[in-house]
Amino acid sequence: MRSHDITTTDQAGTTPIEEYAVLGDARSVAVVSRRGSIDWLCLPWLDSEACFAALLGTPENGRWLLTAVSEDDGEVQVARRYLGDSWVLETTYTTPTGRARVIEAMPLKDERSDIIRRIEGVSGTVTFAHEFVVRFGYGKTRPWVHREKDPDGRTVIRAVAGPDALTMHGDRLPRAADGRHRDRFDIEAGEAHDLVLTWNHSWEPVPRLPDVGAELVRTEQTWAGWARTSTYDGEFDEQVRRSLLVLRLLTQEPTGGIAAAATTSLPEEIGGERNWDYRFSWLRDAALTLEALLELGFRGEGDTWRQWLLRAAAGEPEHLQIMYRLDGSRELPERELDHLPGYAGSRPVRVGNAAVDQHQNDVLGEVMLALDLARRAGLPADDDGWALQRHLVDSLLARWTEPDHGIWEVRGPLRHFTHSKVMCWAALDCAVRAVEDYGCSGPVDKWRAVRAQIHEDVLAHGWDDELGSFVQYYGAKHTDASLLQMVQVGFLPPEDPRLHGTIARVRHELADGPWVRRYLTSTGVDGLAGDEHPFLACCFWLVDALARTGDVATAHHHMEQLCAVVNDVGLLAEEYDPAGRRFTGNFPQAFSHLTLVRAAHALDAARAAAAPVGAEAPTDAVAPSERATRTRQDVAAPGDAEKEPARP
Repeated sequence: MRSHDITTTDQAGTTPIEEYAVLGDARSVAVVSRRGSIDWLCLPWLDSEACFAALLGTPENGRWLLTAVSEDDGEVQVARRYLGDSWVLETTYTTPTGRARVIEAMPLKDERSDIIRRIEGVSGTVTFAHEFVVRFGYGKTRPWVHREKDPDGRTVIRAVAGPDALTMHGDRLPRAADGRHRDRFDIEAGEAHDLVLTWNHSWEPVPRLPDVGAELVRTEQTWAGWARTSTYDGEFDEQVRRSLLVLRLLTQEPTGGIAAAATTSLPEEIGGERNWDYRFSWLRDAALTLEALLELGFRGEGDTWRQWLLRAAAGEPEHLQIMYRLDGSRELPERELDHLPGYAGSRPVRVGNAAVDQHQNDVLGEVMLALDLARRAGLPADDDGWALQRHLVDSLLARWTEPDHGIWEVRGPLRHFTHSKVMCWAALDCAVRAVEDYGCSGPVDKWRAVRAQIHEDVLAHGWDDELGSFVQYYGAKHTDASLLQMVQVGFLPPEDPRLHGTIARVRHELADGPWVRRYLTSTGVDGLAGDEHPFLACCFWLVDALARTGDVATAHHHMEQLCAVVNDVGLLAEEYDPAGRRFTGNFPQAFSHLTLVRAAHALDAARAAAAPVGAEAPTDAVAPSERATRTRQDVAAPGDAEKEPARP
């Protein structure tokens, strides 16, 4: 390698969200740009404080840049891919003088947190720029950075602040300059250069250098082994497999908590205030994630999440929260980080989430549906789990008549949201079925009576004859995309004209082709200023609803359009701006990926059901539930799938 003078490698402007990829070890996630800059990383856990926060600020707030550059300002071409069904990222740089690749990953280990970046020369000579800026405390705290020796006598760079330490091993280490470390070097064809960054507690010894080659191979093979469990083999296989991997990546080991996203405060509207911290486990999102995984054969996750729920929800029903930290702890105080300017100037930057104290009646419905699916998937009965469900259902009997904040966590007045009432009905429907079909104990006559009462209440107050549609909340004159879930949960048969009227009204008010907004922000229902873009989960809900109600052709067309907007490595954010052709909101978003999985599953099942007798159906298609009032698909029998591999 030849050395060069150190130069600044910053580029002006904000990196579009769709140009990011991620690395992860099922404990945390690194967000890395197409240009090779790790701009967001929280260690050791996903909801820990960030040590690289340039995503929400500037390079001065911390980043780790490793990128190819051209000596004469010539073009640098970049191509990225994940190696197979894994989170090992390969980025190939082609410059006027040569080609090189960077292979990077976060190895799957319980005892430490590493990021590996291996540079390999492919042809000619490629110049790389390297910049390392550590800022603990969400980009605020400058650490003490120095060189010392590891236990094997290798020189390392060690950054220490309070309880945190980051150690960089490398064949070539950057040099200190102006509060950061920089380097610039050439790599020739056939050469390899390794860099490894490791987090540990500052009072622990300097960690040893891992076997980089072995760790890269092991990490790739472990993720791929997990992905092979999937029973899906339909048209959208590539998007479904990557989405399943996203859901697993956001499931924390060893606790089983499922994060809603890997980031905080990426804006729903560029420059606006709709910026939230999604690095926690919402019961609703986690339950929906579990359903997506169970439907495609991942049964081990079912029991792990059931145990997480028991721990997190332990106590009185009235103390049940809508979200928890990934380890199940309850405190998520929301605060603003004034030292960060925000992504593209979108402020405030928030950590924690005040919605933790909200009252949302729909949550129990999603939890009960997920646990119902676990029973149908053949998971062993769990007496403690059923006892908790009975406890929560009994509490719901007295609470379903109350107004709430709704699925979208509005910060406006409490209302009688139609979707919330429907999900209360779904919770009781699952409880009744647990007794009728699975021999669980409970006051089934009382549950049947209240289920019928809720059904009548929704038909009487949530339906508007003039609009020919169900409405967002009782008395409203507008819809809400969450009403599309009425089809999924079987509140009415799929041929019911009221469902068809509601789908048509949602499409008229909230949709432009496949692009669906959550609700009309102009009504002021959420108590916030500004607007937002189409919500990808709602877009996939529309596909799901159209497929289940018989409009398979439109559903398929929409699905093709939606799957075309995944970025170059198959990832989705929370929202999509079709005019600007860019992502908005947190990234990658579990809600977007889980609804993609379920829409693909529902679409294939609908196409199979509509196929002529004797026609070949998709291999993953399953028969609808035997209950005529429900449209969720059954999962395969326990013996149908391969034995589940080791969990990544």
